[in-house]
Amino acid sequence: MRTKWVSIMCVSLFAVLFLTVSVFAQQPKTIKIGAVYPLTGNIASTGLDCRRGAELAVDIINGKYNLSLPLAKTEGIPNLGGAKLELVFADTKGEPKNGMSETERLITQEKVVAIIGAYQSSVTKTASQATERLKIPYVCSDSSSPTLTERGFKYFFRVSPHDAIFAKDQFQFLKDVEKKTGKKINSVALLYENTEFGSNVGKYAAQYAKEFGYKVVADVSYPANATDVTSEVGTLIKAKPDILMHASYITDAILFTKTFKELNFTPMGITTFAGYIEPGYLPAVKADGNYIVIRSTFALDLAKKKPLIGQVGELFKKKYGVEMSENAARSFAAPFVLADAMNRAKSTKSEDIVKALLTTDIPGDQMIYPWKGIKFDPKSHQNIYATGTLVQIQNEKYVTVWPFDAAPAEVIWPFPPWRGRK
Repeated sequence: MRTKWVSIMCVSLFAVLFLTVSVFAQQPKTIKIGAVYPLTGNIASTGLDCRRGAELAVDIINGKYNLSLPLAKTEGIPNLGGAKLELVFADTKGEPKNGMSETERLITQEKVVAIIGAYQSSVTKTASQATERLKIPYVCSDSSSPTLTERGFKYFFRVSPHDAIFAKDQFQFLKDVEKKTGKKINSVALLYENTEFGSNVGKYAAQYAKEFGYKVVADVSYPANATDVTSEVGTLIKAKPDILMHASYITDAILFTKTFKELNFTPMGITTFAGYIEPGYLPAVKADGNYIVIRSTFALDLAKKKPLIGQVGELFKKKYGVEMSENAARSFAAPFVLADAMNRAKSTKSEDIVKALLTTDIPGDQMIYPWKGIKFDPKSHQNIYATGTLVQIQNEKYVTVWPFDAAPAEVIWPFPPWRGRK
């Protein structure tokens, strides 16, 4: 009887072992993730920065690092037999049509199981239409148009804050800076490029200006690829706003900065979105970028309170020879979110990944952002914990200045006149 029992046990253990080995054998050794970014064109430098952030994240997931990041201390995806991630990049050239066609190609030809990217909201809009139609998960940590998570899409998830959140932050900052400095702010001018991104910033900034009690004295939209903005700046000068709020990409941020200086446009403060924090901005304008305030989700000076930021920043600089920027830091998030979901799902099937994404709950101490964590709203799929910070350019460096109670640097206010600066 005992011999028979032992035989049954051995057969059962063998069966379990066989099934386990079979499951792992069926799992892919490499998991392809599509990454769509503007790698050529006007904002290619930004696309490169985003690419680097995503690449570093995959390096950490595939390798073994003593870091408090999801899956950093193991190699690959443990529950998928240690399978490694492979990023397959596609160049959107900054064009919505290219974003859609390249996303379709990655899915149908490259057989990627998920998509990340695409930085520009107008491109992410079309790329995510493709993933929704083809039923492939899309985890976005780069694009900020609020409309992206208002479409009821099943397969689209966003990690970072959207521009309605950022716009509200900008106006709360103005209220806080009034209290801090005693300098009254009455009016704002809104300036924005006319694509999906800028137009939505303009919309929400106008809404929050009214809610916070500020008069909008100018509402100026301009072509995204403008080459001369003398007329727009002239309109701002005539309006005499206390504050300028500007949503741009890098090329127009550079152009407007030079024109502001040339025409001596000096409001009390200049607060901005996106373009002024992109990696090529400061090398182009140098000290002329000083004192401008930009919305952000990341800054290296936050490492003083969160050492993980410094550890990741060191890895980034060692790998690429430059400091980690806000864009690279945002792109850094998406691979971790996908890897965590696939590991919990023990699958690379779309429906399994989506189900796991809906139960994502990554704590704040396992990320490089000043958030409580990553958890998606079940309806919109927006990260409910994503919040913004504000940085200011001081001595040609980005330093965190708001929220005031958590910022390592003091804001310099008001905006100093262009003439007479050292």
